[in-house]
Amino acid sequence: MPVSKSGADAEALCPHRLVLEHVTSRWGVLVLIELLERSYRFSELRRAVGGSGRTVSEKMLTQTLQTLERDGLVHRDAKPVIPPRVDYSLTALGREAAEQVRALARWTHDRMDRVEAARRAYDEARDAGRAYDEARDVRSRAS
Repeated sequence: MPVSKSGADAEALCPHRLVLEHVTSRWGVLVLIELLERSYRFSELRRAVGGSGRTVSEKMLTQTLQTLERDGLVHRDAKPVIPPRVDYSLTALGREAAEQVRALARWTHDRMDRVEAARRAYDEARDAGRAYDEARDVRSRAS
């Protein structure tokens, strides 16, 4: 899909890809997984999502929640009290998506040792290939 397409054009061409981007975005994944446990107020959710050493900005969390709400995955419940109280929870559709995302997160956690082994093997093979290429280049320059 061309980069120059507007958001509306991109959505019209591949709506499922756009939803997939929202669900699997850096903060979308964490928001969905947290909301599986219970509903949260904004500041609570921000702390919970940032609990793994990362900090999500208020602006980014707001954008993520608005996007997930627009997609029908998150419900925003604003109560008319002072001070204002807003709770976020998952819709039925959001719960389905969050269960899938959590399963993928568990899979990555459970398979991390295999991923790390694959990365080491790749890096070693790549380094060996570079050493071979450098030696070949030195020999060709010397001839």
